[in-house]
Amino acid sequence: MAFQACHRFAKISPRKVRPLADLIRGKFADEALAILRYQPQRGARMLEKVINSALGSAQDPAQTRGKTVDVDNLVVADARIDGGPMFKRVRPRARGMAFLIKKRMSHIHITLADIDEI
Repeated sequence: MAFQACHRFAKISPRKVRPLADLIRGKFADEALAILRYQPQRGARMLEKVINSALGSAQDPAQTRGKTVDVDNLVVADARIDGGPMFKRVRPRARGMAFLIKKRMSHIHITLADIDEI
């Protein structure tokens, strides 16, 4: 059984979060949280929150249909960072020109699955 959580419209560029997602993909959930805890990046805090949300879904009896799920056997099966919409701003430059500033957003998707099912 897979448990998913996502953080949509995260105010961070996908390019900054993808290396952190590569660190945790395929690791056990508690090991992934330990890795992210010692990363100084702001995106690591966002990934931690999404993993904790997926772990909460795994512990919820309504979502597990009454089955007991061993949280220690959950693996980060999928860690996907997709690009979201952009805020576009214009910055004035020399000689009357304008540069476009793109404030990027991302969608963070985490899927936890049992190691026996993978």
